[in-house]
Amino acid sequence: MIDVLIVGAGPAGSLAALRLARAGASVLVLERARFPRHKLCGDTINPGAVRELELAGVAGCIMPHAMAIAGMRVTGAGGAAVDASYPDDLAGLSISRETLDSLLADSARAAGARIEFGARVTGPVVDARGRVSGVSVMCASKREPVSVPARLTIAADGRRSAIGMQLGLARHPQRRRWAVGAYFDGVDGMRAAGEMHIRGGAYLGIAPLPGGVTNVCFVTSRRTGWRDPDEQLRAAIESSPEIRERFANARRVSAVSVLGPLAVDAPVAGCPGLLLAGDAAGFIDPMTGDGMRFAFAGARLAADAALSALDGGDTVTAWQGLTRRRQQLFAAKWRFNRTLAALVDHPAGVGLASAGARIAPALVRRLIAIAGDAA
Repeated sequence: MIDVLIVGAGPAGSLAALRLARAGASVLVLERARFPRHKLCGDTINPGAVRELELAGVAGCIMPHAMAIAGMRVTGAGGAAVDASYPDDLAGLSISRETLDSLLADSARAAGARIEFGARVTGPVVDARGRVSGVSVMCASKREPVSVPARLTIAADGRRSAIGMQLGLARHPQRRRWAVGAYFDGVDGMRAAGEMHIRGGAYLGIAPLPGGVTNVCFVTSRRTGWRDPDEQLRAAIESSPEIRERFANARRVSAVSVLGPLAVDAPVAGCPGLLLAGDAAGFIDPMTGDGMRFAFAGARLAADAALSALDGGDTVTAWQGLTRRRQQLFAAKWRFNRTLAALVDHPAGVGLASAGARIAPALVRRLIAIAGDAA
């Protein structure tokens, strides 16, 4: 029998598979998509996430395909702007998700994990004792789902997890946002820094990528206008004169993508026989660019919980220890991100933050260091 079955070959699934396979576990990863695949994302990795790649031993294969990010630029209404470098010569990275996901999946396979692409998991298999004992998956050669058993299952299948949602472990909260984004050539004024332009209830993220391409992603709680995502993105760029000028000679070089809702609440990190990782374990709108750090570190914690369970023979209560470890590592940052999200949601809060940026820019620089997990 398979030791660990992982649903999802994104960053969390692939890094968990890598760690498990290197430790000698037999690992099968089931991924619905076929790589390489495009995925809407901010395409930036903060310094804390880079440390996780170093811990996983894969930073060396990522760096040649990435661009160093030295810090962040944050702007608000009324012309307030703060530029801050990450402290202690730390740096983040920018790399497209298409490239990153493929590199991490290749690393997991090289370590001995088996990955099956094009496999659509339809839900968990639960035994008579209420324990997850595997998953059901659709195969191209069969009309009905087939069961794939495993000693332990890790759901790393994203915000709409077929496992976590069906078991009632995760839900979408009332406060949520949606994102629309695309890639552009010819954007003026780009530097080796991520940008976040906050405009009451929404923000526009702009990030440089290798090859002179720019990632542009607009995130908003607005629930109207989604019949025309192109117009949503264009209007976000046009709404700010200083940003509009930088796009005067720019050319969109990809389709416009939409993603949402950008929030998942998962109070616990699994149930008997099951562990959650990545966005399936909870997703907070990653305004600060640290979504990847949650994914990378969460994969490490899930893999370690799985190895401990396999070694001790207790796969029933492994999720409890993982829940505690995630709380210990992430709780402070979750609170920080929720506070920032609430600030963006209220124009008065954005105005206060803009005034603070002018009066006390050092405080904003400190917040940027915290946001990048560099403090």
